[in-house]
Amino acid sequence: MYRSRRRRLVGFAYLAPALIFVLVFTVYPLGQMVWMSFNNWSLITPPRYVGLDNYRQAFDDHQFWVSFLFTVKYTLIITPILIVGGYLLALLTSSNGPLRRVTRTVVFAPVVIGLGVSSLLWYWLLSPDSGLVNRALTDVGVIDKPVLWLGVNANTSNFAIIASVTWKVIGFGMILFVGAIQAIPTEITEASLVDGASYWQRVTRVIVPLTLRTVLLVTLVSVIGSLLAFDQFYIMTAGQPGNETATSVFYVYLNSFPYLKLGYGAALSILLAVTILALTVVQLLITRRREA
Repeated sequence: MYRSRRRRLVGFAYLAPALIFVLVFTVYPLGQMVWMSFNNWSLITPPRYVGLDNYRQAFDDHQFWVSFLFTVKYTLIITPILIVGGYLLALLTSSNGPLRRVTRTVVFAPVVIGLGVSSLLWYWLLSPDSGLVNRALTDVGVIDKPVLWLGVNANTSNFAIIASVTWKVIGFGMILFVGAIQAIPTEITEASLVDGASYWQRVTRVIVPLTLRTVLLVTLVSVIGSLLAFDQFYIMTAGQPGNETATSVFYVYLNSFPYLKLGYGAALSILLAVTILALTVVQLLITRRREA
């Protein structure tokens, strides 16, 4: 009995730092945000309890839903690009030859660059005056005059940001897919070769089914990252033109800080968090059903 209790206490001692970290940096801030969402607070005046008024205002806020739908559109466009592109790159580089290892390194390198730095780099590359993109397209005769990629047209701005994010993030999914593909037992691959399966038959009937859990995980991470997109839009377009490229998080930022509507911003954050939680639950249910 004494040894069993001692083991539990030792285990709790090892677990305590993680519990403290979660309580201090996750549970407490989340509780504060929920409390703020029920108050009208501007930092200048004391908080005033308003109940569900902030949530009612959010459901009636046209600009919030414009921003949310734009974020969903951006997510629906970029997620297949990242997943399909990352998986194809993983198939091409999953073997451990020298050239393929170098290729994996080159593709993964932008992942370690900060998103803010990457956005500033692409802001310069897409500049109509000194940007290399316009210069290259002009030199090969694709365009006659520089294109205003950012802040003038929502479609071109979205395309430019998707290109910049794809360049930066696609290597993350590729590395995870490579790990999943390399984890497939050699015996399974050899058995499919003995059965005379072609390369694409092995991909569609062996590799993809065995790596589906990783595909679902990377898809979830990609969707969450896209729904929380902020840095690239803030730096590259600042929501222009006319807040047409303002994402949900960007709109939360505008209300919380420049407009000092902390309670309303907290309510918007809660709605976004609930959306992400629902997607996470769906992913877990699909994974469990797959395992069953």
